[in-house]
Amino acid sequence: MTDPTIRGLLFDKDGTLIDFQATWVPLNVQAADVAAKGDPALRARLLEIGGYDAETGRVTGASLLAQADTREVAEAWVDAGAPFGVDELAAAMDRIFQAGMHDAVPVTNIAELFRRLWARGLHLGIATSDSEAAIAASLAGFGVSGERVHAYGYDSGHGSKPDPGMVHAFCAATGLDPAQVAMVGDNLHDIHAGQAAGCGLTVGVRTGTGGPELADAADFVIADIGELEALLGDRIPPLSDDA
Repeated sequence: MTDPTIRGLLFDKDGTLIDFQATWVPLNVQAADVAAKGDPALRARLLEIGGYDAETGRVTGASLLAQADTREVAEAWVDAGAPFGVDELAAAMDRIFQAGMHDAVPVTNIAELFRRLWARGLHLGIATSDSEAAIAASLAGFGVSGERVHAYGYDSGHGSKPDPGMVHAFCAATGLDPAQVAMVGDNLHDIHAGQAAGCGLTVGVRTGTGGPELADAADFVIADIGELEALLGDRIPPLSDDA
């Protein structure tokens, strides 16, 4: 068998490891209510700006709430009339989002999936538009030790997607070349970050806000990360005998 080319997997969090709509819609509504200080008309306006569709109860793809980081959303909401400073609002939103990650809805058994991927000798990381603290809260909820997961949030100092900084940080931490990394995510910001960094593969998943545009942008699109091992096949190392 040829030597596998993929040695690291860098996952988006929201919509990739967790079900985006089930987890984030209630948190977005809560954050908008805080930003509007309880004013229902302003809350509705902020949610609409963010990309929340009140008729379907879902966040639309390629919207602020689907792709932007907390500070970017806070800036847009303050510009739209939220009676806060950007720093103050972003901090309040991060507290809501971090607390909500303890009850995040995973798309599969993340602990078991990560165990198998580690047994293949793969390096694993998470690159999210959420905060680094929220990654830690999510991993705790999944029953995964954060010590073996390279975590990059919008506040980690490596920029935000679709810029390639988080991928570059992952490669620096693991010693991998970008060509040895697969970027896995649910929207175009994830795919474009992987492409900008020169990742060997980009993989889209259907558990988030992305739509048909994923098929045009990503190398592959799968239903969810439970299909990842089968997709990658001999591009990744085999399971160790004691896995």
